[in-house]
Order: sequence, then C-alpha cells, then structure tokens
Amino acid sequence: MERDPRSIPEESMKILVIDDSAVMRRIHRNILKERGIADQDIIDAEDGQVALEIAAKNTIGLFLVDWNMPRLDGLDFVHRVRAMESYAKTPIIMITSEAARYNVVEAIQAGVTNYVVKPIKGEALIEKIGKYLDA
Repeated sequence: MERDPRSIPEESMKILVIDDSAVMRRIHRNILKERGIADQDIIDAEDGQVALEIAAKNTIGLFLVDWNMPRLDGLDFVHRVRAMESYAKTPIIMITSEAARYNVVEAIQAGVTNYVVKPIKGEALIEKIGKYLDA
C-alpha cells in the first residue's frame, strides 16, 4: 500500500502550510527547512477545505494559514479547526496581506495565535514560529 504523501509519521511534529499560492507555500516550506524542519514534516494545502481534510487525517502541531483563498478562506478555516476538540489549542499563525487593524482583531477573535503581515522575511517568520517549534 502506497503512503499518502500528505500524511507523515506520527512521531514528528507536523506543520500544515495553507496558501492558495504555490509560490508562497514553497517559500514557507524553504524557510521551515532552513530552520531544520524535515521536508516530510511539512504538509501543504491549497485552501482551507483541503486543510481541514488533512487535519482530520493527521495530528498537526502548527498551522500557517493565508487569509484569502478560494473555497474556504483562512478565517473560516480557523473557525472550523478551532471547533475541533483536538485543535482547540494548536498554534495557528495567520500569514496574510490583510494588514488593517480590524483584520487582526477579527483573526485573533477567531482563534489565531499570532498574525504576520506579508511580505515577511524568513528570519521574521522563524522568530514568530520559533517558540512553537521548540515546544
């Protein structure tokens, strides 16, 4: 039986990168790999709906979520994943171009742990997620 490429071994912390841009997913993946995260510990999703399906089949330790995506946007994803008992306290970092104060407030009220405005440098992203990776 062939292994599902979106499912990785349970013994490692999995990071789910959710962005409709393949370029942004690759950038985030490369930043995480530079930080020492193994490639097999990083899972990609092109929208919130796919991410929910992946989250249901895996144990995710950290979510990196874009806001603006088709089918199910980042904010709706956060609402739905927070409603899942197993992800009630899992760190969720919103990485988005939505920089208005009301967007930040809305995301935090939905359950986002941290909020990062694009464009972001690799060092800044690692600084934001470092405490969750080292936990």
